[in-house]
Amino acid sequence: MTGPGQVTARRTDLALAVASSIPLTADVRQLTLVARAGGRLPSYPPGASLGLRWRPGRVNSYSLTGDGDSPLAYRVSVLRVPGGNGGSAWAHALREGAAVEAIAPRSAFAPAARARRHLLVAGGIGITPLLSHARWHVRWGNEFALYYVDRPGRAPHLEELRDLCGARLRVYAGRDELRADLDRALAGQPLGTQLYVCGPLGMIDAVTAAARALHWPDGRISFEAFGAADEGPRAPFRASLTESGCRVEVSATETLLEALEREGLHVPSMCRQGICGECRTPVRSGRVDHRDLVLSAAEKAGGQWVMPCVSRAADSELELPL
Repeated sequence: MTGPGQVTARRTDLALAVASSIPLTADVRQLTLVARAGGRLPSYPPGASLGLRWRPGRVNSYSLTGDGDSPLAYRVSVLRVPGGNGGSAWAHALREGAAVEAIAPRSAFAPAARARRHLLVAGGIGITPLLSHARWHVRWGNEFALYYVDRPGRAPHLEELRDLCGARLRVYAGRDELRADLDRALAGQPLGTQLYVCGPLGMIDAVTAAARALHWPDGRISFEAFGAADEGPRAPFRASLTESGCRVEVSATETLLEALEREGLHVPSMCRQGICGECRTPVRSGRVDHRDLVLSAAEKAGGQWVMPCVSRAADSELELPL
């Protein structure tokens, strides 16, 4: 930390421009972004996401779908979410030449380099990080299979995936259709296979539960959620900040992140939904009511971190070194 109310920067800003904006389906638009100054952009691993600043203080994170090896352009596919916070509507309105401020790619959903085989399961727009996984596996000759479920005629990147994956791709019109095949696949994978799941929370829960029922260890299951964490009921509490000496009252109608921002403290954040992990903040003392989808069960039990965008105090107070 550099001083009271300031957190050490963990991001690199990029000045980008929209090279193209094209519809992939009725509700998904692909943006191609290039450096405004020209030249190559920072490389990224498969499963990485790019943060786009759509208004001051607000950033939405989108999975990169291209080849991350010294790219000349970044590509993201954005699902328009009716009734959302406005970020997807902003992205859909972008056209060629528009200036965009971005946060350099980072990944918490990269392939396990030493896995013997890779089983990829995607639902809806959750295909986007797994498309970059598939590119990587094809490039390096890895064993993999991709199971993709979406509504008929509404699946983005489908033809591209067919060309890329060939017989390794299986497409399903619904979760029930997927489940029958997937249960057999989960039961028949060789030791050392890594499972990756991305999509709606309900699908992730169903697939990971099926894997655990077949005794897949947690270390062999990776997932990334495309949807908000369940916040549940709220109660007021206090955040005591040991570095600045402030006491921040957090009401039942606001998040810890919002309360800290109200008091002028800057905590890096992106999704504000408990998904990306950008706002991870250390805890000095107090029990945390964890509501995020980022921390592992062991990390939550340890009580050393809180995601202030969704998580709260389990009692009346949390002490944070801010």
